[in-house]
Order: sequence, then C-alpha cells, then structure tokens
Amino acid sequence: MQQVALGLGCDRDASLATVEAAVAEALARAEIGLSAVCRLATIDKKRDEAAILSLAARHGWPLHLFSAAELSAVPVRSPSETVRKRMGTPAVAEAAALLAAETDLRGLVLEKHKHTGRDGKNATVAIARLSFRG
Repeated sequence: MQQVALGLGCDRDASLATVEAAVAEALARAEIGLSAVCRLATIDKKRDEAAILSLAARHGWPLHLFSAAELSAVPVRSPSETVRKRMGTPAVAEAAALLAAETDLRGLVLEKHKHTGRDGKNATVAIARLSFRG
C-alpha cells in the first residue's frame, strides 16, 4: 500500500476543523485514502499549534518538526515570498512533506493545497510519497 507524509502549514490558532478540512480536500484531490497517511510534518515554529497537535494525536501520526533552515534547503515547486517573510523559509507544507517522506520533488504527489476555513484561517497541505530506497 502506498504510504504518504503530509506537510502542513496554517495560520496561528486555526481551528482543528479548518486543518481537518484542508487535509480531507488535499487527500481527495490526490485520490489517496486517509489510511495511507503515516506521517505529519511542519515547521518547528508550529510545535505548540493546537490544531496540528490534535490532528496528529487523533490519527496517531508521528509529528516531524523541521527548522526554517532545514525547510529552506529543500527545492520546491511553489515557493512563497509571504511564507519566507513570516517563517524564514519559502515553503512549509511542500518542504516538510518532502523531508518527512525522505524524498525529492519526484515524490511530491500534491503541491500545496490551500484551504480557508469558516474561522477565516488558512491551512495548507502538501502530500509526498514515502521513499523506500535502501
């Protein structure tokens, strides 16, 4: 069975409902079931983000946290100047997914998918296929 890592970014204090909706939409776009997800990743600045912690706990996904420097070193398809200004890296979701999946752009299944929730907050999800190279 295909296994994937989710890279996730969100506005501060985004609701769990917003983050869950973003994940559900991203998985649907990629035609991947929830059972394929085995890792969740984000920037270390989100280590205390309640919605991300709740999502990881609810599904039993290990949460991988990466520094802005680690994320900045990853080539991505959709860098963002806004994200660079706010987080110190041009990408959170895509780069985190790739790092957690231990793959490169060839393993990227879904570029960042942005969702705005009913709370007015944004969440962004990217999906990468896990690399099983020896």
